[in-house]
Amino acid sequence: MSTNPVTAKIVSPYARAIYDYSVKQNIIHQITADFQNLKAFLAKTPELTQYLSNPFISPLQKKEALTKILESQLNSETLKFLLVLTDARRIELLDVIIAGYLDIVYKTAALRIIEVQTAFSFTNSQKRELIKKLKTMTNAREIRLVFVVDSSLIGGFLIKVDSKIIDLTIKDQLQKLAKHLGSVLEI
Repeated sequence: MSTNPVTAKIVSPYARAIYDYSVKQNIIHQITADFQNLKAFLAKTPELTQYLSNPFISPLQKKEALTKILESQLNSETLKFLLVLTDARRIELLDVIIAGYLDIVYKTAALRIIEVQTAFSFTNSQKRELIKKLKTMTNAREIRLVFVVDSSLIGGFLIKVDSKIIDLTIKDQLQKLAKHLGSVLEI
């Protein structure tokens, strides 16, 4: 969620409300899928985000645009929520509300999203083994890995878990060796 405490205070009740509603109505999987897809869609369509954030465009026009663009793509309850946000003039915070909602879902489900930077793609068996070890390390019931291939790492991989970084790359090892040799040769 946002690091801005004022925004967090505004956004938190909306994220919690849609989460509680989705649990009560037993549609958490549909709402979660909608929000994950909507997050990706908004990232690809900055024009829509700008349109929704424009204070000179009336809520009615924004609601019409949302309905026209998203009605066939979203669960009706998700669309109703977006329209409520528009009426409340909070639609410009949609991306932060989605992040807050997904954060609640992931914490509740003990799902951890972990970024792995690698020099080369992992095989399926390597992914399964890494997930097994990360489950033990983080006490998560489920792990979702997000892979970023970066050939500058030369080999190995780097894992980002919360605020921790586990660097097992050849690049890092070479830098440590160079630093060590630099200090040894200066003596």
